[in-house]
Amino acid sequence: MTTVPALEAVSTDSGFRRTTIERRPVGPGDVEIEIDFAGICHSDIHVARDEWGGTHYPVTPGHEIVGRVSAVGEAVTGFAPGDTVGVGCFVDSCGRCEYCTDGQEQFCTEGVTATYNTPQAGGAATRGGYSGAIVVDERFVLRVPEALDPARAAPLLCAGITTYAPFKRWGAGPGRRVAVLGMGGLGHVAVKIAAALGAEVTVLSQSLSKQEDGLAFGATDYWATSDPETFQRNKGRFDLILNTVSADLPIEQYLSLLRVDGVLCSVGLPTEPYSVRAMALAARQRVLTGSMVGGIPQTQEMLDFCAEHGVEAEIELIGADDVDAAYDRVVASDVRYRFVIDVARTLA
Repeated sequence: MTTVPALEAVSTDSGFRRTTIERRPVGPGDVEIEIDFAGICHSDIHVARDEWGGTHYPVTPGHEIVGRVSAVGEAVTGFAPGDTVGVGCFVDSCGRCEYCTDGQEQFCTEGVTATYNTPQAGGAATRGGYSGAIVVDERFVLRVPEALDPARAAPLLCAGITTYAPFKRWGAGPGRRVAVLGMGGLGHVAVKIAAALGAEVTVLSQSLSKQEDGLAFGATDYWATSDPETFQRNKGRFDLILNTVSADLPIEQYLSLLRVDGVLCSVGLPTEPYSVRAMALAARQRVLTGSMVGGIPQTQEMLDFCAEHGVEAEIELIGADDVDAAYDRVVASDVRYRFVIDVARTLA
């Protein structure tokens, strides 16, 4: 076992404290990664504060990891010490079921092993990227292209694939009108990716306070959802709406913005169920669906796509002792647009 520095929360309201955790020895198929950067995802906050239930304390979050390979097992062929690599939302799966063999490990029928907070055979749960190093099976390690800034690439391991996957699934591209609902940590990456895919992109945000940013990121139109005229002027306009908002919304109001056969896909996870009349879908054959990240092959595809098109997250780099304050700022929507922990410089 190797002991590494880490941050952990021990209860719903404890905040984070410095500690040390153990990482397993490097096995034949393993890659050991010295972590440089770890992005803060809103999911981290939900888990650390047990807002979804099921948190296994003590918990070390972090599934937006970028670092450098420090050692590899004897059977590893795809990576070598010194490589810049990433780890996303999960670190293991059965590898045998129909979804794993199809490169959709996130749907593993035996249950995917999340990068953190998944109980292991020995009883302890997995620990994530708010730590100095991690050991991961080669199958779940991503190559980070040299064209990407490592700190700004970290959020792509969650925010990037979370938005790229549904765009690919529902055909965002030339000739398609795409609306991104919400312009936060997920939404700003979604705007960049949809624009790079060639879609006509509109931002739907509560106010116009981020309009200048949205247009700079590739949107051609920007509307405030607090203005009733937005729903009148854009009725029946969009082929696809990607909802990145975790707040409870009047979902039928947004369905009215879709064309015939239009799709509203949610990647934000509100706490309350949607209320939708069947006629709101049937009348124009609309689709209401959801999406959660993508498999390892598609995540690598996303990273390569982002490198080719210059897509990176807009970040605020913080130290390990700033995480509690960063969490509060995320909840207050006081960040443009993603916090990333400078692990290598501030956690050792």
